[in-house]
Amino acid sequence: MLIKLRKKMAQSTLEYAVLAVVVIGALLSIQTYLKRGIMGKIKSSTDDISAEQFEPDVTTYSKNTDTDSYTSETVTSQGTKTKMLSPEKTTTNSDSTTAN
Repeated sequence: MLIKLRKKMAQSTLEYAVLAVVVIGALLSIQTYLKRGIMGKIKSSTDDISAEQFEPDVTTYSKNTDTDSYTSETVTSQGTKTKMLSPEKTTTNSDSTTAN
């Protein structure tokens, strides 16, 4: 009776191992298709935002940043102390064009 019980437990363990191998094999085989589906969805969403594609040879982009500030700097034997005399003012201009 003990031998029959051991055989049944071994068969059950073997069945679970085979089932796990089949599930892992199925997941590995559809991995490529899942990646392609996700990348397609990302591309579709990106195309919905803008139909224009970035091409380094065709797209030009310029950004100018100007910062103005007035400071006072005092140097002593203990170190340097910097004091802002007026608030900092920053102006940014950017432009992007794509030639067809």
